[in-house]
Amino acid sequence: MGLAVAFICATLMGFAIQRGGTCLVAAVDELVSKRRASRLIALGEASLLVAAGIIAAQLLGFLPMAPKAFALTGWTVAGGAIMGLGAYVAGSCVFGAIARIGNGEGAYLLVPVGFFLGCVAALALGMDRLPHPIEAHSLVLGQALLFAGPLALLVGWRLVRTLNAARRGELGSYVWSPHVATGVIGVTFAILLLVVGPWNYTDYLAELARRMPHGGFSRGLLLAALFLGAVLGGWTAGRIKPVFPTMSALVRCLAGGFMLGLGGSLVPGANDGLILLGLPLLYPHALLALASMVVTVSAALFLERHRSAMAQKARLA
Repeated sequence: MGLAVAFICATLMGFAIQRGGTCLVAAVDELVSKRRASRLIALGEASLLVAAGIIAAQLLGFLPMAPKAFALTGWTVAGGAIMGLGAYVAGSCVFGAIARIGNGEGAYLLVPVGFFLGCVAALALGMDRLPHPIEAHSLVLGQALLFAGPLALLVGWRLVRTLNAARRGELGSYVWSPHVATGVIGVTFAILLLVVGPWNYTDYLAELARRMPHGGFSRGLLLAALFLGAVLGGWTAGRIKPVFPTMSALVRCLAGGFMLGLGGSLVPGANDGLILLGLPLLYPHALLALASMVVTVSAALFLERHRSAMAQKARLA
């Protein structure tokens, strides 16, 4: 029964990622190009919803073991920067790759493949020994009652907004707002956390690279469910169209995924784990790594826009 519930939740998560086009690169691009932070705020809301689920489980006495925490070092910053560069090269983060796969863009299947290869390379280079685990101490868990009230209000507010969106027919539309999509992602992830423990697909790929997949069969099924949900989202929206990927797209996705895996081994954890596990628990290494990733993606997009503008001026001259 628990596995069935987890399978449904992973499928819904994949569906929501596709319908909302959830992606950290898209969120940063919106901030850089349009001076809007709605997608970044929506990702933050997902973290807060997960935090609400964690606190509820803590207060009820059935919270699974909290994720590991790691010391803040220069490798934390470097890992976030490498992940940011990888996301820029691929054109998507690990969330965005799922959304693009659901859209029928086959090249993005190479992002998780590249991530796995990046984890393998990190092991071969001994990079997995660079992060220093420390005793996990979360302010959120330590002061659960202090956070419970505000987070309960957030959950109620988001629930009302989602029900209103359902009445307006938004949940039946082909494109969801970022807030609705990340709301579904946050809730389904929180349920997964309680049913099967901390789960995100990049951690599963990292475990495969170490040849130590905990609950390998069931976690593999959840990975399949995540992809299935994204494909269902694209299929029901009529977005899946056979497109032969270019060599450039294949190389970019593989290289970007490789860097995401390499950088994620230094933090450790890719942006899905950082946003949905580290950030809700207010782990400092997650905050620093995400900040480094966002700054790197922002700088890369800014330089790209500047270079494009200069090239256009040169053509006009």
